Amino acid sequence: MTVSARVVAALGRGWNRLEELLTGRYHATYGLAVTRILMGITGLGLLLTNFAARNYAFGVGAAWNGEIAQPKSDFPNIWLFSLFHRAVTNPPLYTAMIIGLAILAVTVILGWRTRIILPFYLILWVSFIELNDSAGDQGDNAYRMFLIALLFADTTRRWSLDARRRRRHGTDLGPEDGPWYLIMANNLAIVVLAFQVCAIYMSGALYKAGGTAWQHGFAVYNPLQTQQFGTWPVLSDLVTAWGPGVVVISWGSILFQSAFPFMLFNRWTRAIALVGILSFHLGIALLMGLPWFSLTMIAVDAIFIKDRSFERFSAFLRRWWSSTRGGAAQADGAARETVPAGVGAGAGARAGAGSGVADGAGGAGTGGADSAGTSRDQVPEAQRPGATPKADHATD
Repeated sequence: MTVSARVVAALGRGWNRLEELLTGRYHATYGLAVTRILMGITGLGLLLTNFAARNYAFGVGAAWNGEIAQPKSDFPNIWLFSLFHRAVTNPPLYTAMIIGLAILAVTVILGWRTRIILPFYLILWVSFIELNDSAGDQGDNAYRMFLIALLFADTTRRWSLDARRRRRHGTDLGPEDGPWYLIMANNLAIVVLAFQVCAIYMSGALYKAGGTAWQHGFAVYNPLQTQQFGTWPVLSDLVTAWGPGVVVISWGSILFQSAFPFMLFNRWTRAIALVGILSFHLGIALLMGLPWFSLTMIAVDAIFIKDRSFERFSAFLRRWWSSTRGGAAQADGAARETVPAGVGAGAGARAGAGSGVADGAGGAGTGGADSAGTSRDQVPEAQRPGATPKADHATD
């Protein structure tokens, strides 16, 4: 076999492998469901936390910055994304649109008709968040990019009302069922999301490495001592109190972010990468007051967890829940069995005796009590419940 024939055969096998990966089955069905849920929670949380200050942060109260008259962003100049910009000068209509956007976020979380709802949610979200360009951050840009990619993915195959409806109607499909073009669109969306996340981490690491503060290892100290990002002064002082620890965190974040894409190729390093990046974002959310940015990144990181890992974890939770409920039922049954059988009868007898006394049969009750006492005295001591035979005492 010639070299050219071997190369052609290898290319053919590679093409078939790529085609199977892209069109053979849906990948990351659980991870995409987690992404959908967390993205919806992020949007809903941002709307709720800013609802009281909606007019001052994005509405007519922010007109002093001039963005209502001349927007800094290009999105309000696009008619499709100008809905909030047109309604912002009408506070009741503006408030109603925010409530409607929050309702759409809830439907995204629940996974109800997501193929239809998600485009409307994206349009309204971009229209809202671009009202005040100075109030946003890079998390808003990442959120928008991720939503665009999710338009082409099937995020409701797991943990959604859409999946529940399909199961009830008997039309629930497996991971290998469906038109090839929809499967390919879903898997390409995963590729796009993975590329965007890795690009964000890698570019962030390279940008940090070029800064003097990061090179000298004290970059983490600076933002935590500001009023904007040092939201928990006590925690900020605790984290930055030890100089070598600040250096380790600063340099470690650069090394970890730059190594993250390469750690995904191995099973064990992938687990370390995901745990580490989760801790990284939790630290940003807690120490720097950026919960929605962190939750957005965590949402997309879920696509790197395989479906069988989610299935094993779900099976573990079901077993734990079943054992917990079974243990509670056994404890309840044991508690019932420990109640003596004669307690109820004795209570009834005492109640009857009490009735007899109330009816004037006090003497009979007294006589019955005396008879019971006499009868007990007539029982040999060795035969009484709980008595120890005298022979045992003698043996001792």
